[in-house]
Amino acid sequence: MLKDLEGISITVDLNIKIGGAAGQGLDTIGSVLSKTLMKCGFFVFGTQYYLSRIRGGHNTFQIRISNEPVSAMDEEVDILIALDRDSIEKYIDGMSDGVVIVDRDVVQFDKEHDSLFHVPLLKIAKDTGGNKLYANSVAVGAAMGLMCLDFDVLAGVLSSIFKKKGQEIIDTNIKAARMGYDYAKDNYPQGCKFSIEEPEKHENKMLIAGNDAVALGALAAGLHFLSAYPMTPSTGVMNYIAGKSDKLAVVVEQAEDEISALNMALGASFTGARSMVTTSGGGFSLMVEALGLAGATETPVVIFLAQRPGPATGLPTMTEQGDLLFALHAAQGEFPRCILAPGTPEECFYMTAEAFNIADQYQIPVIVMSDQYLADSLFTCERFDPSKVSIDRHLLSDEDIRDLEEEYKRYELTSTGISPRALPGQKGVLVCADSDEHNEFGHIDESQGNRIDMTCKRMNKLELLADGMQPPEVYGPEDADLTLIGWGSTYGPLAEVVDTLNDKGGSVNLVHFSRIYPLPVERTRNILSRFNKRVCVENNITGQFARLLGIETGIEISEKVLRYDGLPFSPQSIIDDLKQKGMV
Repeated sequence: MLKDLEGISITVDLNIKIGGAAGQGLDTIGSVLSKTLMKCGFFVFGTQYYLSRIRGGHNTFQIRISNEPVSAMDEEVDILIALDRDSIEKYIDGMSDGVVIVDRDVVQFDKEHDSLFHVPLLKIAKDTGGNKLYANSVAVGAAMGLMCLDFDVLAGVLSSIFKKKGQEIIDTNIKAARMGYDYAKDNYPQGCKFSIEEPEKHENKMLIAGNDAVALGALAAGLHFLSAYPMTPSTGVMNYIAGKSDKLAVVVEQAEDEISALNMALGASFTGARSMVTTSGGGFSLMVEALGLAGATETPVVIFLAQRPGPATGLPTMTEQGDLLFALHAAQGEFPRCILAPGTPEECFYMTAEAFNIADQYQIPVIVMSDQYLADSLFTCERFDPSKVSIDRHLLSDEDIRDLEEEYKRYELTSTGISPRALPGQKGVLVCADSDEHNEFGHIDESQGNRIDMTCKRMNKLELLADGMQPPEVYGPEDADLTLIGWGSTYGPLAEVVDTLNDKGGSVNLVHFSRIYPLPVERTRNILSRFNKRVCVENNITGQFARLLGIETGIEISEKVLRYDGLPFSPQSIIDDLKQKGMV
């Protein structure tokens, strides 16, 4: 869709959807198109909907492009690449002025429709390369042709993607794409359907998924050891780090289960290695006992928790924000922890790096919460700056140990609750730890007085940690009539809702939280109390974050927009819900 803004300039806001069954190459088409369109100079946002199966089902890869930043999906479809009949039946009636690229020799669809555009993908693929696999490149070329974009950019992307497969494969894919490109330009009735002007090429920008940003943040923070049992949607972090492990001297261990994974990470951390685990809700359930061990022994560790709908296996390839209160209260007893929930790739990078510093400083587990939507979606953003990442280990040096005036106490009682941390094997100290309640030296002590001292010592860290947590950011006008409240991955859709409604004469702002626990209560209360009409927007059924805000600040958020069907919010879905509630 091309939008004319006050007759001055054209804003590009175009939505491409690839639909088909698992195994038909949706990811290949989507990835190639996303990279190509980004290199053409557009801001690109890409997201996937896929079922938990290797073959069959109905899956989609959706790409949104604009010459302005975008970080949410749109429900409109301008170009549909239909690899199966289900895709046509599901989306064609909602396409008012779009194009359906379909090979009608392969996909049988009896009805006629103005949007249908036959492209003989299979025939071109076989004529060009003798193999049906090249049909995906033909489809990408046809989509580029409908937009009249520079083919050379696509050729460069294909060369980069297939460079390890040899020049013959590169040349054949480029030839197939060129045939699709020319076919679309020569045979579409009106020529280029979307003749859009390419913006200036991006400087210092990249296309990245949330999981890859988390992995880069961990590497920038000096990660030494990662252990995990693969579980969607967290596995991408482990895979990315494993691919860089030899070059960056990181040990990656695929454990036999999640119980072992976190215990391995705690063992590595106890010896001084910066350690993390990656998991989703079901795997985190198995880690709960080891989480308590981290709390009792005050062993720093970072846990990446990528949420998906539960309970049990639930919807393993879909999204939800249903694990917040579980993460907050997991494990028996009371001990401090920190919960971070980045909302953008930039926050995924810098906040993951920050998580390691928090874990080391306060000697606690830090849980970085994401979800399938943020983990797997593609965003166009500025390249990260590793020089902004500091590595603060908060360990006793050999000189510190020589200056000790009395015997070293691993769990020394201090006003902040943070004890000096030495590592096993350091000369001049004996480091003892125990999962039983222990005294300052780390030896078992079951006396009531010691229990009170140690419980208070551990929990005292929360006050200092809360003081250092940044309050939520306010996006939009300070004097807005309506305030949306969100956390984690809802930032992109909510920010667009604010912009859309305000452009139409509304008065809306957003209070978005990425640092979830502990909250800086007074500063949070002061921000929320400025706004009278508040709505909390969450991907769960119970409004978990609204409940947490009520408990922590005493401010009740009675109005909620909740989604729990396994799909992420789109800006339009939020606006529709607000309209139904009579709030806009």
